[in-house]
Amino acid sequence: MENQIEKIDCLIIGSGPAGYTAAIYAARADMKPVVYEGLQPGGQLTITTDVENYPGYPDGIMGPEMMEMFKKQAVRLGTVVRFGMVTKVDFKDGGPQMVTVDGQHKIEAKSVIISTGASAKWLGLESESRLNGSGVSACAVCDGFFYRGQDVAIVGAGDTACEEASYLAKICKQVYLLVRKDHFRASKAMQHRVHSTPNIEVLYNTETDEILGDKTVEAVRVINNQTQEKREIPVKGFFVAIGHTPNTGIFKEFLEMDDQGYIITKPDSSYTNVDGVFCSGDAQDKIYRQAVTAAGSGCMAALDAERWLSAKGH
Repeated sequence: MENQIEKIDCLIIGSGPAGYTAAIYAARADMKPVVYEGLQPGGQLTITTDVENYPGYPDGIMGPEMMEMFKKQAVRLGTVVRFGMVTKVDFKDGGPQMVTVDGQHKIEAKSVIISTGASAKWLGLESESRLNGSGVSACAVCDGFFYRGQDVAIVGAGDTACEEASYLAKICKQVYLLVRKDHFRASKAMQHRVHSTPNIEVLYNTETDEILGDKTVEAVRVINNQTQEKREIPVKGFFVAIGHTPNTGIFKEFLEMDDQGYIITKPDSSYTNVDGVFCSGDAQDKIYRQAVTAAGSGCMAALDAERWLSAKGH
């Protein structure tokens, strides 16, 4: 069987909100989609505890439970979901697209929807991974609400860090913005916004030594990298905003990307530069990065793929 090439109509790579929504629409269009879940089945939402900003869940829902519901819906409508990692692709205009899974299983797909997402960059501290979802987060817009009226810290020096610090300042009592160097990388406008917000305190030349707390975040111990002085700051939330890495490495040879590795799609569509290959979710969206926008773009990708297959007579 391993030497045989499996032929399918629609291959979806990735299993977050974008991938599963694409699968739901593709299954309903009788495209017989096959989803490969990748290294993180369910995507970034599986490391999110409470999701309160996805429409339709008035009481909120746990991230892993929500993704299990996405999966069940896709399967019920006819999607085949498999555990496995796409390790190699060979794309060409018009297809068929050749894809290798786990280094051995070969697939020939009439259409491919890429929904591989992006991974947040982390500091690499043991306490950071241990308290992830219990006070540590990589998305202030997703999780800031849980810390309203409390003190929080955020790490980063770019536009995203400044934007998220400004967002947190509206709902939190005090925001400590930890900047590793003696200057921001953010635009002047964003810097000005941060500096003119009374409850944001910027700590330059400051690195995170340890996040303190047993079950939840209680404080952050920081170190001044000029003076080596350490101090503990009591906080309930710790946000990391040092960027994301799109999970797009294996497509580099074939698809147009920006300098950060985000796949470029044609305006108002999910079309990539390769005819028959589509992209949705955080693999191509570095601006919004929300579950609901990822799901919306997954819908777009399935509709685009369906129309493309129809036009080709498949």
